Amino acid sequence: MEDAFSTIDEISHYLKLKPSTIYTMVAEKRIPHFRVGRLVRFRKSEIDLWMGGNRKECIDISRAARKALKTARTPARDINKLVKKAIEQSKRIDYTSSHGKPDQVKGLGKEVPDGTV
Repeated sequence: MEDAFSTIDEISHYLKLKPSTIYTMVAEKRIPHFRVGRLVRFRKSEIDLWMGGNRKECIDISRAARKALKTARTPARDINKLVKKAIEQSKRIDYTSSHGKPDQVKGLGKEVPDGTV
């Protein structure tokens, strides 16, 4: 009787998930199920196949990190150029004429308490 239909409570116990999670997965059609009116039923064989399809491969983090570093290596002078270029670009963005000079006070031109106009 392996291929018998199971309820949400049975499947939630089988998968060790909350029933509310199973209900959400059914509503989003992320889990194979059957509907009989308002009732939801599952076949364990289909759930096992579905779980096999959700398997994610583990990667060796150190190997992935070495590969990423190897592809990202550039000479130090290139990094210095990039940093200088980024600083110059940020200065141009902050101090363009459309923004005005940082020491200007907008308003009616009245004197402010510290003596500037």
